[in-house]
Amino acid sequence: MKEIVIASKNKHKIIEISNILIPLGYKVLSLFDFDYFPEIIEDGDSFKENALIKAKTLALHLNKTVIADDSGLEVFSLNNDPGIHSARYAGENKDYMDNNELLLKNLEYIEDRKARFVTSMCVYYIDKDPIFVEDYLYGEISREYIGNNGFGYDPIFYVTSLNKNLAELSLEEKNKISHRSLCLKQLIKYLK
Repeated sequence: MKEIVIASKNKHKIIEISNILIPLGYKVLSLFDFDYFPEIIEDGDSFKENALIKAKTLALHLNKTVIADDSGLEVFSLNNDPGIHSARYAGENKDYMDNNELLLKNLEYIEDRKARFVTSMCVYYIDKDPIFVEDYLYGEISREYIGNNGFGYDPIFYVTSLNKNLAELSLEEKNKISHRSLCLKQLIKYLK
């Protein structure tokens, strides 16, 4: 059985990625499966650079194939903020709700609320070149919280094509359209 490490301690990401990799015959591990790993400083200037930093650091430390992603939300009228700072948009030690509240406040008087989720993924191998893919989910920022599923910005991200917020979708529905699952679907051809 092939083994791959997900470079994350985000339980939501781990579930989402595992649901796609396990049926392909992968034994999926995450950072929860290791006692020690080096601190990773995500100081890249793009989602792609941050994904590479995570994947390479862990692959070299663990001597295993690692898949890492960097994801975030870009709001076009806010110069693509929060962008690579999406997880810490409201500051260090803040949570999803704090980030959502700040974003809604910053958009309070802005009509153009178009946005997209971005995911860049890197699979880093010890013995061959890394693989990179990137994909997007387009929509807009709603004016209120809708739905109880998902995480992060899902309760305020309206998917125009579905006429629903992401947080209204089941995990199975979300996995059909999410930026992360679209990246994974691109990777499948390389991972088989």
